[in-house]
Amino acid sequence: MTTPKQLLVQAAARNNAEWCAAMSRSHGLAGEFGAQAWAAPSRTPLYYPDAVTLVPGADRTALAARIDTTAPGASVKDSFADLDLTEVGFQVLFEAQWIHRPASAPAPVSDLVWAVAGDPDALRAWALAWDGGDGDADLFRPELLDDPATFVLAGQSTDGRVVAGAVASRSHHVVGISNVFALDGGPDAAWPVVLDAVNRLFPTLPVVGYEQGDDLTAAIRRGFEPVGPLRIWLHGQ
Repeated sequence: MTTPKQLLVQAAARNNAEWCAAMSRSHGLAGEFGAQAWAAPSRTPLYYPDAVTLVPGADRTALAARIDTTAPGASVKDSFADLDLTEVGFQVLFEAQWIHRPASAPAPVSDLVWAVAGDPDALRAWALAWDGGDGDADLFRPELLDDPATFVLAGQSTDGRVVAGAVASRSHHVVGISNVFALDGGPDAAWPVVLDAVNRLFPTLPVVGYEQGDDLTAAIRRGFEPVGPLRIWLHGQ
């Protein structure tokens, strides 16, 4: 019998796969949803997996066959942490926890205003703030603005600078949050403005995502509950 937490993990995994698909499309890459996983046949953008499992017990051989393991950096998001991909050439990169926050939970108070990045200039300002000088801001391309389920949330200071934010990905049953950041104060500073935006944009949808370490602890402080483990596998170098 499927438990409520298992259903939440399945919804979170599907939502995350849809977000990975949207990011890949913005880079001109086409992936495909199958019964067991979403997968892209060519290397996906930096930090994004080549495959995301959608159900427990996915066929590891079939999964590996759907992605390009000859290209450096091929990775799989094992959404249920139930696969052993070592025999097909992968090693565990890290583990994390899916998180869930009910729609009825009150949003914390933030002293920042927020906006949805709606044009290339606003997206660029958000990406530069998110990147923090690491040189990866070009990951977020203007084509991402064409996706109707993607909302780039920018927390702004009184002078209009982007100082915090996240990406919200809406699906049928949940809204997924990723790329949470704040220039000062880390996720504890970012979550109040992000959750205020999400509660106003999607008042009836529970919030999901995944975190690890101190970021997981910060999310729990903001009303999230861990609901299940996941693993990221990287193809051997």
